[in-house]
Amino acid sequence: MFFKKDKNEDNNLSNEDNNLSKVAALLIHAAKIDENFSKSEETIIKQSLLQIGANNQNLEKIFTNGKKIEENSNQILDFTKKVKNMEESDKIKIVETLWRIIYSNNEADIYETSLMRRLGGLLYIDNKLMGDIKEKIKNENKS
Repeated sequence: MFFKKDKNEDNNLSNEDNNLSKVAALLIHAAKIDENFSKSEETIIKQSLLQIGANNQNLEKIFTNGKKIEENSNQILDFTKKVKNMEESDKIKIVETLWRIIYSNNEADIYETSLMRRLGGLLYIDNKLMGDIKEKIKNENKS
């Protein structure tokens, strides 16, 4: 484990699960930004968490802890600190998931696109790569 435990993290979760909870909080924040957190967005988030290290036994705890973290935070910096230190491949998976959440209703509003612009900078994701990922996800949804 390469992260220190934050004071506000759930003591019943491992350090790695708490890190995944921060990722979940970021994904949940993106899902809630359009004020319509749907079941399909929840499913997308859980599938993503499984891809980056959660397992079926700890998934619900991570997701629930992520919801608590998101509700008790007033800035996305809390969530992005953990993500920007992840391996590049995991960061890209998370960005793909963020775009999947946004396009789960087949459109992106100004709040969602603004969030993604900010996240691109905070996570050190190149603008071209961010645009390529966005187009990839948009095209997946058209199929």
